[in-house]
This record gives sequence, C-alpha cells and structure tokens, in this order.
Amino acid sequence: MTLDDAYANAAYIDGAEDFPPLWEREAAAFRDALGARAQIGVRYGPSDRQLFDLFQPTGVSRGTVVFVHGGYWKAFDASSFSHLAAGALARGWAVAMPSYDLCPDVRVSDISTQIAVALTEIANRTQGKIALVGHSAGGQLVARMTDPLLLPGEVRDRIEQIVAISPVADLSPLLQTNMNDILRLDTAEATAESPVNMSPPHGVNVTIWVGADERPVFLEQAEKFARTWGAKQVVVEGKHHFDVIDALADSESDLIAAVLGLK
Repeated sequence: MTLDDAYANAAYIDGAEDFPPLWEREAAAFRDALGARAQIGVRYGPSDRQLFDLFQPTGVSRGTVVFVHGGYWKAFDASSFSHLAAGALARGWAVAMPSYDLCPDVRVSDISTQIAVALTEIANRTQGKIALVGHSAGGQLVARMTDPLLLPGEVRDRIEQIVAISPVADLSPLLQTNMNDILRLDTAEATAESPVNMSPPHGVNVTIWVGADERPVFLEQAEKFARTWGAKQVVVEGKHHFDVIDALADSESDLIAAVLGLK
C-alpha cells in the first residue's frame, strides 16, 4: 500500500499547474523592482545550487528572515519565491532565501546540512536576530536547524522565531510513497530527519501554520508537530498548500506578525 494520494497536493488544488509559473513571474518582477537591494546568487557551498539570495530593506535592518522553500526536497529553488520577501522587507527586516541540492542527487540529511551551512553564512553577513520560516519540506528544514549538532551555538542563539508552514514533520510515512524512489529515505534517516522526534528548542517561539483546505495528512502532521513541541498552531480558513504562503508578501498579515514575533 502506498500513501501517494495522501501526499498529492496538486491533484486536489484547482489550477495547481498555474501556481509555479505565477510564482516565477512575481518573483522575477520583485527582484527587478528591488534593484541594488537584491544580492542574487551568493555562494555558500561548492555546487551550482548552493546559493542564496539576500534582500535588504531600506535603512538599518531590524534582523534577518530566512525563508526555505518546499518541493518535497526534489523540486524548485529560491528564485520562484523572491516575492514572498515583500512583507518582512516592508517591516524593515532583511530576507535571505537559500536554494539547495535536490534528491536524488543528495539525501534529505545532506540538504539539512546544506541549509545549516547556508544559515551560518547568512548569519556571518548579517547582524541581530534571526527568524526562520519554511514551507512544506522547508518547514522540516527550518525545524532541523534547532539541532545543536547542525549549527554553531552563536548562530543558533540568534534564532528567535521559527514558523513552519504546512511542514512535513514526520518523514516516516514517506517510506510508503513512490516519491521515495527519489528521496531514498530509509527508516533510520526518516527517523533522524523528523522534527517530531527532536527535543523542542528552548528560548525560540515556534508556530506551526497550515491551511484548513490542505490534504488531511498535512493537517495531521501540523497537529502532531505542534503537540509534540508544545508549539502554537494556526489553521487558516480557505487556504490550501499552494496559497497558504501568499501572506508572507503582506506586511500586515498575521503570518508576517508570527514570523517577526509581533504577536
């Protein structure tokens, strides 16, 4: 028995095929409009995908938001999501968006390590507090950054907020999907890379954010993650897996308030 249908988001979203090209257009327009305040393709590692984009606000930054994209560790890169930096930028925060190598070229555990390296380089280039936000697989990746074995203490100590949007916090069900032909997870790695099996971080505000119209397994994943970590959970009415991230572009949204620790 496979769980492919349970984790098939696009199959249950009207016009799902229109979202990726829309994201790309909006992201490119955003970068063009930002001009010199956009640093594109800053290298943090040796491969062609180990790059991050850094967007600067006007004036002195209040801190740095790091957004990690999703795509089941096998799709997309940061260039499709630049426009989601708009909300935090308008609030005076810098925003960094790393890309990473994808499965099957690397394993999920390798991606966690890459994000830790990217975050360390981002921290070296910025000052002040850090907020992490990730979507879907990115939600798993930002949660993994609380592992003391991944990040230097001085970087981890700057993280004040983590918002995991529609996260895959328990990877073990993915062993029963056909996508595991690409992910190549085994039981040990799925266990080690699942935030639900980690100790909750101390001194970090964690919010689990999910759309009410998501697939049932994503609602279940969010509830289990929030319960395990004792984190706040927000279920947003009328939002599905692809449009639940839109509010990151709105400086007045509740999602941005959660990311920046405003409420």
